[in-house]
Amino acid sequence: MLLETANRAMRRVLAAQGVRSATHRVRGHEVHAYQLEGQGLGPPIFLLHGLGSSANAYWRAIKPLSHHFRRVWAIDVPGNGFSPTPAGGPLPWREQIATVRAFLEEIVHEPVFLIGNSLGGAMSLYLAHELPARVRALGLISPAGAKLEEQRFRELVRSFEVKTRADARAMTRRLFARPPLPLLLMPGQLQRLYENPTVKSVIREVQPSDAVTEPMLAALSMPTLLIWGTAEKLLPREGLAYFRAHLPPHAEVHEVEGFGHMPQMENPRPLVRRIIDFARTHQLAG
Repeated sequence: MLLETANRAMRRVLAAQGVRSATHRVRGHEVHAYQLEGQGLGPPIFLLHGLGSSANAYWRAIKPLSHHFRRVWAIDVPGNGFSPTPAGGPLPWREQIATVRAFLEEIVHEPVFLIGNSLGGAMSLYLAHELPARVRALGLISPAGAKLEEQRFRELVRSFEVKTRADARAMTRRLFARPPLPLLLMPGQLQRLYENPTVKSVIREVQPSDAVTEPMLAALSMPTLLIWGTAEKLLPREGLAYFRAHLPPHAEVHEVEGFGHMPQMENPRPLVRRIIDFARTHQLAG
């Protein structure tokens, strides 16, 4: 499969840059993670991917971030990337959060600058709420988890139901401001990717009651950055409005021209620059 070949190639490139690829046992699950020792003075930075994605989504950001932070972590949540689906089947999404929490506590051991994209953004919000002492700063890239009206929520969930090659192409177009042509030319492989059992499990399970609540957002005490692209096509704009309304006053919200849902893949340099500038503002990077 070409996508699997591409993922292995990305891992080889990262290894050539000094990135360590290892699998850790956490809560009984095999969790693959990239780790790169950095040259910066900032705290470890911890990268969480979105639904159906993987740590490889950050492959062009890991090395640049290492120049400003002591260490860079990027993990594959079980059932994604190089982390296998547990023998008992895909993890409920709350167990996914618990697994990431255990990874932070048992493997990382120190407070981090936590950054999450899409579903990883929603997970990061939950983790920052549950583990504020472990989160020095919070970065949200096109985060999911906003409270939406019932109909809007159901429409969003249905948009993840990929049953045909045409559906796969449509999903790819929603994920990118400018979808890479090679991806659009392999709809069959994309369909298998989007039909990942973990993706299907989360879509079946998630409910409006899982949204991040107003009190959870208001209680965030750490420096918080939210990045949302003007070319966002997957998540409804109501989500941005919800976060603007309920994040604490100290949170920074950047609406960035030309960014789509996954700027870590399309626009890694300007994304990294915004993260570093934010970290410097809060004395988290040199």
